[in-house]
Amino acid sequence: MNVELLSELCRTPGPPGREERIREIVIRELSPLVDEIEVDRMGNVFATRRPRGRAGKGEPRRVMLSAHMDEISLIVTHVDEHGFLRFAPLGGFDPKTLSTQRVIVHGCKDVLGVIGSKPIHIMTDEERQRPPKLEHFFIDLGLPKAKVDKLVSVGDLATRERDFVDIGDSVCTKSLDDRVGVFVMIEAVRALKSHAVEVIAVATTQEEVGIRGATVAAEALRPDLGIALDVTLANDVPGASSEDYVTKLGAGTAIKVMDSSVISDFRVVDALRAIAQKKKIPYQMEVLTKGGTDTAAIQRAGGGVPAGCVSIPSRYVHSVIEMCHRKDIQASIDLLVAFLTEADKVPLDHA
Repeated sequence: MNVELLSELCRTPGPPGREERIREIVIRELSPLVDEIEVDRMGNVFATRRPRGRAGKGEPRRVMLSAHMDEISLIVTHVDEHGFLRFAPLGGFDPKTLSTQRVIVHGCKDVLGVIGSKPIHIMTDEERQRPPKLEHFFIDLGLPKAKVDKLVSVGDLATRERDFVDIGDSVCTKSLDDRVGVFVMIEAVRALKSHAVEVIAVATTQEEVGIRGATVAAEALRPDLGIALDVTLANDVPGASSEDYVTKLGAGTAIKVMDSSVISDFRVVDALRAIAQKKKIPYQMEVLTKGGTDTAAIQRAGGGVPAGCVSIPSRYVHSVIEMCHRKDIQASIDLLVAFLTEADKVPLDHA
């Protein structure tokens, strides 16, 4: 597995609407593997690979892959009289994950900062017992206001700063949601050999704030078939009840049955499951009652698109210590490659 590429994708900043640094990596990696590459006005990357090795009857099916480039981030809303930055979230944050974290503020240049809050030593008993809220936090750049004003303006974005590390059989860092999906998409296209379908690998923008890029991309493409790549919850940790179970880390890739935004097309689900069984690719079925992915945008494009999702189990989603198992990542690549090889056989019409 190309861990160096995955690490580069995760560590590189890419807040919603400012995904250009990730886009450069995606274009660099996909350009040698495809026949055509372009970027739309939303910043989505479209990498088109025409059929290879064998041809079907008539025009080839168009299969859209979708993985989002953006990560949950912060936007500066105010600079106070002491130079501390107040912010609002871009994407879903659990406030407790922000405490004492490092961030990069993308002002006129990148500036390292830390997220601070009221010290516990001077909190009241009531404050200590109360769950933290986003408004309790601020960003400290370690600079006086006069210097801060030269570097940062209201509307500048900030991303979390964290190294990429190996922990046991897993990798751990920020932004595996959804850079691991981008990675799986790139590596699947790299491994793909013979296929009768036209593959359009789309790296999308602004998923974390409402699947905006994928909505535009899917409507423009109106593909015959669609597969999203994203993380899902590996809620297999202490304190999680059986009712909370979604997937387990290390048990294989996940085939999405549904989430709160989509019910995956049963024909796509059945095809993914049959292929995984035939190829002996470890897999698990995913039912996620909360959360959504680009799958929903693909499904609703045009007159409707049979769509599904290959999900990568992840612990601690939307934190800076997101964790994915190497075997699950590889199984996701293997399943996507096998599916694309046989995508021309998936039934599309209801009887």
